[in-house]
Amino acid sequence: MRKLAVLSMHTSPLAQPGIGDGGGMNVYVREVSSALEQAGISSTVFTRRIDGETPKVMTFGNGLKVVQIDAGDFSLSKENLFLVTDDFKNGVEDFLVNEDQHDALLANYWLSGGAAHQLKHSLQLPLITTFHTLARVKAASGDRSYGYEQRVKIETEVIGCSDVILANSSFEMDQLVTHYGADASRIEIVPPGVDHSIFNPASKKEARQLLNLNEQPTLLFVGRIQPLKGVDLAISTLSELEHKDAQLILIGSSSGLEGPSEERRIRQMVEESGLTNRVLFVEPQSHEKLVDWYRAADVVLMPSRSESFGLVALEAAACGVPVVASAVGGLQTIVEDNSSGFLINDRDPCSYADHVSKIIDDSGKAEEMSIEAVKRSKSFTWSVTAARLRRICLDLQSQSLVDCA
Repeated sequence: MRKLAVLSMHTSPLAQPGIGDGGGMNVYVREVSSALEQAGISSTVFTRRIDGETPKVMTFGNGLKVVQIDAGDFSLSKENLFLVTDDFKNGVEDFLVNEDQHDALLANYWLSGGAAHQLKHSLQLPLITTFHTLARVKAASGDRSYGYEQRVKIETEVIGCSDVILANSSFEMDQLVTHYGADASRIEIVPPGVDHSIFNPASKKEARQLLNLNEQPTLLFVGRIQPLKGVDLAISTLSELEHKDAQLILIGSSSGLEGPSEERRIRQMVEESGLTNRVLFVEPQSHEKLVDWYRAADVVLMPSRSESFGLVALEAAACGVPVVASAVGGLQTIVEDNSSGFLINDRDPCSYADHVSKIIDDSGKAEEMSIEAVKRSKSFTWSVTAARLRRICLDLQSQSLVDCA
């Protein structure tokens, strides 16, 4: 196994997380591909072109190649990308047949999975798939978006034909089996990692001085503004706190078809709640800048309705910041309840506020949680993720391909 074709159709690893459709998947594709390079398996990353200026082939890191594939109008929304899956697949195939041999396909998300499933059969290459989110899991949390039936159909087909399915946690593995009837013997649990050279503890006071923040209780939300992420619950949590000097920092921008309307609703909610002076909206930040916001926070809130893993929670933990999060998906793997943070089983802002208060009112408890969060984060590294993936890739060489025909 020498080279992987990594498909990331709807978002580029070069894009800034938190802008548009960019999120944890951008980080995952970039970091996994780079770490695999260090482990001896090179990658070519394929993504859809979204502008006319970006060169067709770009490199980053230690020469990792990113190829822009023409598929549909630049402005085509994420919800309609399934209409150009064939175009994306054809562009990737044209590149692969004219390049040095690639030994396997690694598809990220259902859109890439749909293209990679076709490539598996046309090129006779093993297929590794990681979904990041699943339509039926999101629907169970109340998020049944446009194109749901088409997405479920493609996810089901890809799950049935993938030679290996990567799950971020045991919770995602259970979801794959329960909601899609996935063959558990073909599922490998490979958690993402965090770059500890960037995300690590440092002085809260210095971070606040750097960011021109006052010495007041500070809650932090990092993520795209969309209904699934529960920004409204974060605001309601702030409103319920007895600490009327507490502030909430929201880092991110709107995403998806509902994103702009959701952001308008959130801003109106802040105004109507009388929280204008206590809620700070901040544009998405690079990792190098984001770390200072983590360090400045007393608590990171992750009130997501569903979350396959939750890289934000892991980045916060690595910085020694307790996380108060929904008890969903992979967040249950990252946050150890009442040890490195709190997991909440309901969507009552009073419950969130109560647990936030337990941290900001008790400096001893906060310090204990900070130490435990850092300790827990140490087991998650991109090098470990890459090592597991390398072993999976090598094992594939001796296996017959799954045939869904």
